[in-house]
Amino acid sequence: MSKKQKIRVITLGLIQDKNRLFVSEGYDSVKKQSFYRPLGGGLDFGETSLDALKREFQEEVKGELTNIQYLGCVENIFIYNGKPGHEIIQLYRCDFSDRKFYELDSIPFFEGKREGIAIWADIDRLISGELVLVPAKLLDFIQK
Repeated sequence: MSKKQKIRVITLGLIQDKNRLFVSEGYDSVKKQSFYRPLGGGLDFGETSLDALKREFQEEVKGELTNIQYLGCVENIFIYNGKPGHEIIQLYRCDFSDRKFYELDSIPFFEGKREGIAIWADIDRLISGELVLVPAKLLDFIQK
């Protein structure tokens, strides 16, 4: 018997610094393609998307957020590593409270047992498609 697919509710934070966007780096081994996505994560039962956003940034990069603005909801249906996925994304624009984050080129982070890296990606490279932003709909929310 196959496992029933579920829709995942997540929250993501768009942190922009001039022509840079703070994103995590990922890799799809089936497509053999790197991709980039703002940091955030899943909501726990009874937790608001705003509280989840703050918690995820604290857990992953030990970062506090400020100037948080709700941007909207984005639905994302995708294939990752050959498997279908479906997310409802609560999207926020925000800034780091501590300026030190803007001076770093990359920041290692931990999501459960998985270690990742977050970087400042050049927005022009994301817009051109040279760097793949997921979901692509997030490009509509980036300020030029």
